[in-house]
Amino acid sequence: MRAAAGLITARRGIRFGGWVFAPGPLPTLVYAVLLGLLIGLGQWQLDRAAEKRSALAARADATDAPVMALNDRPASLARHEYRRATAEGRYDTDHQFLLDNQVQDGRIGYRVLTPLRLTGRDAAVLVQRGFVPIAGSRQTLPELPPVDSPARVTGQIGSGPSVGMRLGEAADGSGNWPRRLQYIDFEAMNAMLDYPLSDYVLVEGSLSTDAVARRSDRDAWRFGPERHQGYAVQWFSLAAALTVIWLVVNTRRPTRGESS
Repeated sequence: MRAAAGLITARRGIRFGGWVFAPGPLPTLVYAVLLGLLIGLGQWQLDRAAEKRSALAARADATDAPVMALNDRPASLARHEYRRATAEGRYDTDHQFLLDNQVQDGRIGYRVLTPLRLTGRDAAVLVQRGFVPIAGSRQTLPELPPVDSPARVTGQIGSGPSVGMRLGEAADGSGNWPRRLQYIDFEAMNAMLDYPLSDYVLVEGSLSTDAVARRSDRDAWRFGPERHQGYAVQWFSLAAALTVIWLVVNTRRPTRGESS
């Protein structure tokens, strides 16, 4: 007995009215894999949006908090990221670090990281003083401008500039100073110094010369959670479109044998 409407099973697939839905095993497998991938990417973007909202809220709270005096109390990246802070001491210009592969205004160069030995404490804070472009050959390190020492520095506690994949050792093996870094590794940097170094960077950016060294004041947060939500909508839309295509491709009119 045939139903006037609804779903009934045909020889191959499921019949609905005058149509038969008969997906093949291989197309269905491909569809399932792609669907899972697209949904996973969409969910990942939603998670990134949630993380960004949380980080922005934490950053706002830290920025609004009173300025820390690093000479009076120690700080850590885990507890005080984004917190504004001041530090007084002497720059160790004999042991500076140059973070390689940095770009500013379309120019390739280095971020200059200089330890500031704190007055009254046997510790140092790593200060990010700014950007210097590569001068000519990469084989020759740029000349770094002198700094005022003793100095009072005001900045924001952070993890330092981000890099891509961390491959190989953080520092070159030359043993020469300033030491070129591929990425920031506080443990490795501590091993190169004879005094304890902070586990964070104080982003100060006050390199000042007439020509090459200048402050980098760009916001590390290039876009907010809304962008991630937009990406999530795109991935979910692709998943929906894939589902429609799978349904259409695998739906057909029944053959004469299936109609009988």
